Amino acid sequence: METTEAQLMSRAAWLYYLGGLNQEETSVRLGLTRARVNKLLQQARETGLVSISIDRRDIGLMEVEEVIAKTFGLDQCLCTPALGFDAVASLPPVLAEFPRRAVGSVAVSLLRDTLVAKPDCVVGTGWGRTLDQLTRQIAGLKAPRARFVSLMGSLTANSAFNPFEVVQSLARMTGGEGFFLPVPFIADSPADREILMSQRTVSKVLHMARHPDLAIISVGELTEDSLLRQSGMISAAELTALHEAGAVGDTNGIFFDANGLPVDHPLNQRTLAVGFESLRASHVMLLSAGLEKVEATLGLLRNGLVKSLVVDGDAALKIAAAL
Repeated sequence: METTEAQLMSRAAWLYYLGGLNQEETSVRLGLTRARVNKLLQQARETGLVSISIDRRDIGLMEVEEVIAKTFGLDQCLCTPALGFDAVASLPPVLAEFPRRAVGSVAVSLLRDTLVAKPDCVVGTGWGRTLDQLTRQIAGLKAPRARFVSLMGSLTANSAFNPFEVVQSLARMTGGEGFFLPVPFIADSPADREILMSQRTVSKVLHMARHPDLAIISVGELTEDSLLRQSGMISAAELTALHEAGAVGDTNGIFFDANGLPVDHPLNQRTLAVGFESLRASHVMLLSAGLEKVEATLGLLRNGLVKSLVVDGDAALKIAAAL
């Protein structure tokens, strides 16, 4: 029988990571070239088949973690290793994904701890590239009693990072249940928003989303390079208007200012998402990856909404320097 790509990937990963063979020995065992084995191992990591965890105790940045946690009254602040870059433009393209992958990896360990302590946990999730990385690194975590629910409208134009995909990936990988809000990310008008939110199928999921044990959110910057703009979910004119209203970032489609307070802008009246006041009753874990998110991250931290912060090392150093 012909071996499928998925089977080859699994066998290569098993021989290399668990069998203790090096790449040359793995290639001989499978009858493949070393380059082919290298690619299979890379795919195994990217698809989440292989999840790698690193003992953080000797990594450093503990002083920075303590400063940030104490300043904002956090239960915990965890920083990934710093790469030594202090500006977005100085980060080489080959390392562009590193902050998100690193933050996603640490967040997985925290999620694992939460689900072990409370197997029937309700986990609310946002959207974005960092949360996507979390779902890719959750292999091996089984939590059949857990429930994952989107905190915002799940029908977006971008299928790669939208809330539906995040929830479904988490449910599929853990064996838990997934629930999503079957409504758009942003309604056409405030009146449409009210109609959509009042639908029975929406209200049932919304009740669960307003009372999660753990809410995992990420933060977005308001620039032309942001995911919101790149996916066409807000226009250039709306971006300019948001800046004029004082917005510095968004989370779950809620646009906020430098103090983490929702700004007075029509988009905030059309977003279908769980509001800040509802989230405040839950344990909110903020994932922040990238120097471009420092200003927005500071805003959410000043709000007092966040209980746990997972942030990449370079951004953490910037945040600490601003205190």
